[in-house]
Amino acid sequence: MAVFLSHSEEETFRWAKDFAATLKAGDVVLLEGEMGAGKTVLAKGLIAGMGIGDEVTSPTYAYVNEYGGRVFHFDCYRVTSEAQALGLGLSDYFERGGVCIVEWSENIKDLLPGGCKRIKISGNGSEREIEF
Repeated sequence: MAVFLSHSEEETFRWAKDFAATLKAGDVVLLEGEMGAGKTVLAKGLIAGMGIGDEVTSPTYAYVNEYGGRVFHFDCYRVTSEAQALGLGLSDYFERGGVCIVEWSENIKDLLPGGCKRIKISGNGSEREIEF
């Protein structure tokens, strides 16, 4: 794994925007980190880096937000079981040929396809360590 040290939210966003160039249709990106670590900032950068200019918001209550018909941003924080995830149709998105960005992926770990890319963000204050 490589590490990037970010000193601001803007640097985190720019790093994610650049990282997006490595993504292709069908990729699943798992964003790992504590509450408030900056996962949504990473998602915003990734989506912007894929050329989508939509406003990106956390899908905490919707479970999944779709951008440009080709990026699916999951927030599985409130998913409590595999049955719930299946009932919400979350696993169906992995077959749609877009890029899936998943926050709190540990809550749907048994539904994740193989070959997922992991980005772990940690730190405090304005400094963040991004492992990828």
